[in-house]
Amino acid sequence: MPIRILSVKVVHGWLISLLVIGGLLLGSCSSPANPSASTAATSSASVNSTEGVQVENQFANLPRLQGKATVEMIVNGSPIKIEVDGDAAPITAGNFVDLVQRGLYDGLSFHRVVRQPSPFVVQGGDPQSANPNFPANALGTGSFVDPTTSAPRYVPLEIKPQGATEPLYGQTFEAARIAQPPQLTHKRGAVAMARSQAPDSASSQFYFALADLEFLDGSYAVFGYVTEGMEVVDRIQQGDRIESATVLSGAENL
Repeated sequence: MPIRILSVKVVHGWLISLLVIGGLLLGSCSSPANPSASTAATSSASVNSTEGVQVENQFANLPRLQGKATVEMIVNGSPIKIEVDGDAAPITAGNFVDLVQRGLYDGLSFHRVVRQPSPFVVQGGDPQSANPNFPANALGTGSFVDPTTSAPRYVPLEIKPQGATEPLYGQTFEAARIAQPPQLTHKRGAVAMARSQAPDSASSQFYFALADLEFLDGSYAVFGYVTEGMEVVDRIQQGDRIESATVLSGAENL
């Protein structure tokens, strides 16, 4: 095939198509058999008090981060520091910090690295990758299994629109007809949750954005940003492992 120079529009379209293949690229993790019920659709950027109570009751068993925390990952002997934002994404951030504290990410691999035709994502966090003999081509389907319930733990799609008092749960911005951008956007260095086509199917898999990926805004939940060590992220290769993940500060906010 002859080499062609792709326009920005063509590259954008290629990436969108890639997202759809294999369960929306960033979320090849398994969907829950009975995904959590979504909150009612709304065209408003805010969530009313009734919806807020429903969300509180529906996800009462999930960890929450009230404030911010700093997580350090060691990859290839070098640190990556992540500021996790529980102010904008309390459930998503709480889930991540809880899994770090459990030691879940220690030893897991990055099973998907996409840099061509343009920098895209580095994805990891599949618990199945702890087994070095697990087939590499089957990674991306695993979720965190809560030992207290012996069942996978899923978190809702949680994205807070700019200017809103509460996040939107269980829906993409497109489905909810929200026009404004999210408070946490997919700029380079963003850390977000991977999921399947079901909105409320994120569990433990996450990804680093290698470039500004505005077309993902409102569809996937960003919960923090790399504050130090982005050059380490840029060097990650498929199969590299997280040597350790530690909460440096903010654990008391969980």
